[in-house]
Formats: sequence, C-alpha cells, structure tokens
Amino acid sequence: MTVFSRRGACPALSAPMQTGDGLLVRLNPITQGLPPKTLIGLCKSALRHGNGIIEVTARGSVQIRGLTETSAPLLAEEVDALGISVRTGVPVETGPLAGLDPSETADPTPLAESIRAAITERDLSERLGPKVSVVVDGGGQFGMDSVQADIRLTADGDIWQLSIAGDAGTATFLRSVSTEDAPTAAISILESIAERGRDARARDLISQNVLGILTNGPSSPCRDLLPACGEKNEAQASRTTSFSPPAGRRSRQGDEGQIAKLGIVDLGTQAHALSIALPYGSVTAETLIAICDAAAKHGASEIRPALQRRLLILGLSTNTCATLQTESATLGFITDASDPRRSIAACPGAPACASGQIETREIAERIAEQSGDVLDPSVTLHISGCAKGCAHPASSALTIVGGENGAGFVVCGTAKGLPASYTPRYEPADGFGRVAKLIRMQRSAGETTVATLAKIGAARLAAAFRQG
Repeated sequence: MTVFSRRGACPALSAPMQTGDGLLVRLNPITQGLPPKTLIGLCKSALRHGNGIIEVTARGSVQIRGLTETSAPLLAEEVDALGISVRTGVPVETGPLAGLDPSETADPTPLAESIRAAITERDLSERLGPKVSVVVDGGGQFGMDSVQADIRLTADGDIWQLSIAGDAGTATFLRSVSTEDAPTAAISILESIAERGRDARARDLISQNVLGILTNGPSSPCRDLLPACGEKNEAQASRTTSFSPPAGRRSRQGDEGQIAKLGIVDLGTQAHALSIALPYGSVTAETLIAICDAAAKHGASEIRPALQRRLLILGLSTNTCATLQTESATLGFITDASDPRRSIAACPGAPACASGQIETREIAERIAEQSGDVLDPSVTLHISGCAKGCAHPASSALTIVGGENGAGFVVCGTAKGLPASYTPRYEPADGFGRVAKLIRMQRSAGETTVATLAKIGAARLAAAFRQG
C-alpha cells in the first residue's frame, strides 16, 4: 500500500503527497544527472502513470505530478528498472556542478559525503523532520546562496563558514571550521535538533535560546562554535523592519548573479554545458523528451536538474551549445536571463489542479507578454490558484491568488495573506496591467521595480489592480 506523506513533508518516491491534481512524487538522483536516454524513459513513465507534467523545483529536485494510489508504485518500479538511484533521508545538498566547476572555491563533494555517512551512522534521518536539510556550498557559477537550510557550510579558501537557519543572507553565522572538523560540527547541531523532536528546526536553537548546549564542556567538539545565547550576528543586527517588498532572488554576485547563468557555461578544458530554465518550473513530458532527443543528437552526456528550476545539459561543445540553445527556446524553455517569466512563480492552477480557482499559467503568459518590462530580477510575482500557495510559499513582492471573491491581490505577502483588492477571475492579467502602468509612471531612471513598489505603496498598488 502506498504511504502518503503529510502536506509540508517531502513527497519522496516511496511517500507521494496528495495535491489538487493527484499524487506528487519528488526524486533526487544520487548521480545528480541522468543520460538523455534515461531521462526520456522517466518522461515516458510519467506519461503512463501520471498526468505528464514534470517539474524542477527551486532546489533542483524533479517532481512528477498526477499520479494515483495505483500508479505511484508502478512509477517507482520503473524508476528502479531504469537504474535511477534516488537519495533518501536528510538532504545534504551541493551545487549542480559540484566538482566540475573550475571557478569553485572548493569541491564540496567529499565533505557532503562525510556528513551523509555520519547521518546514516547515527540514524539521524529517523529522528529528524522531513524538512531538515544541510547545504555544503563550494561556490562557483552555481552557488547555493538562495537555498534555505538548517545548516550551511560555505567554502572560504581552505576553511568552511558555518551558519544555521536560513539562506546566505539570513542565516546566523557561527564560526569558521576546518574541513576535518566540519562533519562533527554539523552532526552536533543535527543531534541537538533531533533531541527536540521531529518538528524541530535549527531556528528553534536560536528562538529557544539553547545554542549553548553544544558548547558545554571543555572537550566538546563544538566548544566555542556558537555565539552566546541570544547574540545576533552582524547581518541580523543591520536588518530593518521598514516596508520593503521582498527581493526576488539573492546571489553572491548581486541581483544579476545566478540569474545570469543561463546559456553557455564554461567548465574549462574545452568542456561546456548549457543552462536552460523551465517556465514556471514546469514542462510537459513530451517537451522534455524533445529536448532530450535534441541533446542526445548533439552528443550530450547527461542532463542535471539544477537550482532555480533549471536544467544543465553537459558534454557539449561551444557550437553545439549554441545550436541547442536556439532549439530550447523554440520548445518554450527560458534561455535568456532577461526573460520576464523568470520573475513569475505560478502553480498549475485551473483546470489542471482541482484546487485552482484561476488559470494561473494562462494569466502568467499574458502578464509576461504584456507587462514583462516591469518584472526585473528584483521582484517575484506569485500567481497562485488558491490560498495554499504551493508554487512560492515564501513572501513575494506581489501575489495574485484565486479565491471565492475572484482574483485577490496581495502586496508584500503570501497567497495565504488577506488580499488588499480583488478583480473578477477573468480579469487579473488586465488588473496587473494597470499595476504595471503605475510602475512605469513612477519609476525613475535606473530604479529597480522593488524600489518603485516601495515608493508607490501598497494602497495605490491595490487600487490600481481593482480599478476598471
């Protein structure tokens, strides 16, 4: 019998999660990438047993949608028959080009493997909640700055910077550790989380003022590892609570950093990869099969799901990269960093999802075509079929959400927030068009959209959306 995961847990292959369009499973191949032929096999399995919709998440996981209680086990059997081994237990994540990118500060792979082995040895996966994760970031062209994690280890020369509870901009910095000490430090923190039950996270070590337990005793492996209880790091102390719509994405290279890593990626020694993004993180199995066929024709060795809903196609020359990039754009993939669809998060919506009350993807396409000039990398527009907000649970600058009263408009919040205004369900793209017109009128030369939104204010934005 299929074991169903609860909402909020990770819908692994062995524990699919119920969604509005059936069961959903998520897989993370141990090898990170798959040969094009193997990925084609997975797509065909998704067509047989699901609704043919395949997603790549913001963290680079593959999701297959529309399964049933009967078909989900059949999919799992076929994944095994294809030779796809998937990771289970506590995620210890590295960048999609770990060990391959010549611009990495350090190869994070050995350290990540050491932490995984220690987690298995101590049976921590059974004692920790499904959302607890570790990031080991070696830097490079596809760093992990934007990824939330309970524990972060970031390469800094020959040492690793250790922090907890957040992404690169929000996590609490603890201290620098050597490669040798890093696994012990990470496991000590995970043990402390586990002691507080399966609902605990690293943030609880801060909020409950219990960080000192890891430093007790002169022989503790984590002695002097953590700040004094209640102490804030410099980044936290400098934060402000003034109104400001949340930024769309962060990277260690600024707003254009990781977003710019679309197109041809130089891996040194004449090796290249092609980076493309899935619009709204979703693609039909038929379209993915088409790009796999084209990649195989051009000699690609493997295709890797990557951060920010992207695919990395490896084993290409410069010329074949350029040709495949053109073919990818023709198939509807995002190949240009300036594509406004990169700033839109949209769930399947109606009619694909039974919970969806608006046609999110159709609305997203209209907005991208008509108002895409105001969607710069500083903002995320979230278009949600219902208040669950599956596509973007975090706060976003602007949110359009389907509900009983029509399409709601939330400024600087989530889909669960109380909308400031509404339009009829058939009119949200036009409503956003009025918001875009206001942004254009108020935006100064060189000003980001997020700065313009703050200048306009929530009340005027809401009024523009509902006008008409």
